[in-house]
Amino acid sequence: MTYTAWDLQAFARDLGYSGAPFTWDAARRLQLRCELDALYFHLYGISDRADVAYMLDTFPIVKRNDERVYGEFRSKRLILQLHEAMGKLPKLLVPAPMNAAEAYPVPDLRGWRGLRYTE
Repeated sequence: MTYTAWDLQAFARDLGYSGAPFTWDAARRLQLRCELDALYFHLYGISDRADVAYMLDTFPIVKRNDERVYGEFRSKRLILQLHEAMGKLPKLLVPAPMNAAEAYPVPDLRGWRGLRYTE
């Protein structure tokens, strides 16, 4: 999502990528951002839809911009759709970062091919 211009070529090489910059694709970027947001909720153990919705409502600037451009809080709707779809996936047990003896379930995204959200 960051390597979209040649002036970032050194950064991309530092990360092991030697190809051309990625084409700016607003729809694809939206998809990726919403997938990441949905996954982060699962990684932090926030699986209840109402909790996710509440937390998304704490971003008033995003909400205001979405409503101005799209007539709705589109980011919230898309993230909730993706969060729900990820919640239906089989779970992996991931070690808790602070205590390796504990583990918590997260969606197994190995087979994830993305969910086309509905407009």
